[in-house]
Amino acid sequence: MRDSFAKGHFSRRKFFQSGASAAVAFHIVPRHVLGGEGNTPPSEQVRIAGIGSGGQGGGDINEVHRVGGRIVALCDVDEKQAAGTFNRFADVPKYKDFRKLLDKEEKNIDAVVVGTPDHTHAVATVDAIKRGKHVYCEKPLTRTIYEARAVAQAADKHGVATQMGNQGHATEGARLTNEWIQAGIIGDVEQVHVWTDRAGDSWPQGTGRPVAQPAIPQTLAWDLWLGPAPARSYHPIYVPVKWRGFCDFGTGALGDMGCHIIDHPVWALNLGYPTAVEARTTISGATIDGKPNLETYPIAAIIYFEFPARGDLPPVKMTWYDGGLLPAKPAGMPADQNLPSNGVLYVGSRGQMWHGSHGGMPQLLPGELHEAAQGVPKTMARSIGHHAEWLAACKGDKPAVSNFAYAGPMTETVLLGNLAMRAPGQRLEWDGENMKVTNMPELNSLVHREYRQGWTL
Repeated sequence: MRDSFAKGHFSRRKFFQSGASAAVAFHIVPRHVLGGEGNTPPSEQVRIAGIGSGGQGGGDINEVHRVGGRIVALCDVDEKQAAGTFNRFADVPKYKDFRKLLDKEEKNIDAVVVGTPDHTHAVATVDAIKRGKHVYCEKPLTRTIYEARAVAQAADKHGVATQMGNQGHATEGARLTNEWIQAGIIGDVEQVHVWTDRAGDSWPQGTGRPVAQPAIPQTLAWDLWLGPAPARSYHPIYVPVKWRGFCDFGTGALGDMGCHIIDHPVWALNLGYPTAVEARTTISGATIDGKPNLETYPIAAIIYFEFPARGDLPPVKMTWYDGGLLPAKPAGMPADQNLPSNGVLYVGSRGQMWHGSHGGMPQLLPGELHEAAQGVPKTMARSIGHHAEWLAACKGDKPAVSNFAYAGPMTETVLLGNLAMRAPGQRLEWDGENMKVTNMPELNSLVHREYRQGWTL
């Protein structure tokens, strides 16, 4: 079965890229004969490999399968964590090392879903892209600013279909937010507040490296889990989810939720690269025993991003809060109402608007602005679904809306906040085009890092 599928690889690729003529050829045979009534026939399905098959990666794999993708290979370094997905797709080949999967299954796959921890996103994604594979990669797109640029450039060079896993980008609330702001419902926006409750809640932050060195579980390929990150001893605090707070592996609360939350003001206000950033953090997050804490992100932080004017749009100051910190409650908000635990507040010259994370439905103050908002035309195309957008793009449809050309620069902005946490209290002047701190060049070494031997972009 797999051999015959591989032999048809060239014609399948031509189908995905050549438009109407190929589509006519495929539809000579009735759909129900090949795929069952109401189903997509195998000849039209995108063949997908999952890299990182547990947790959120497993959820993405299941979702692309639900909307019509064909799962043909899976990879995960942790058999226990991936067991649910492995069992669901029991008949497909399984791998621990994504490099071996891509080597052995290259002719049998059209696309990959990358749902590994943050520090492995870039190496897996770029490897797949260089082989001409379409990629859906979970957020944040990468662990470092440099990687985000490299991934976006690779996708552009190789012309593949891409999508980052900030699922709220596909929602109705996200589109209303864009349309209402761009219609001027709250006037000119010069201040934005963004926040999350994640820091220190779901994983440790503001702590050092664990000292104990317990045995590595037999189900876990620890060296492969480390991937390009510096070598260290196994500890269960890292796997399966608490790695997010450790700087070598994750991107903290900002990286985890920023690509969901900051996404909306970046999109609606066309923010581009910030020109300056400054972080204020908890002391215990900045130091351990008087030395810089390079292990985990701070317990709590406030980060100020400054964006320049864009044409007729005024400059914007965006403030990030985490670790239990929140912006002030908007004046005029009813006493029995509070801001959501994760969200965005836009402060305009005529009013204010807020919404929750993942594209929550926008709310307006003063209340009479809602009537005006109802008259705003729906100028943006509505999404068919975040994963479905990508699957359609793989078949030659229009690009998915959070493709890497958009998601790459937005991820760079998010990760710049993490860079600022390395020099708390210092205003960093940022040259976005060249990915450089111009007034504290010693920080530029943190824009990227060297990989362990055997790992490369």
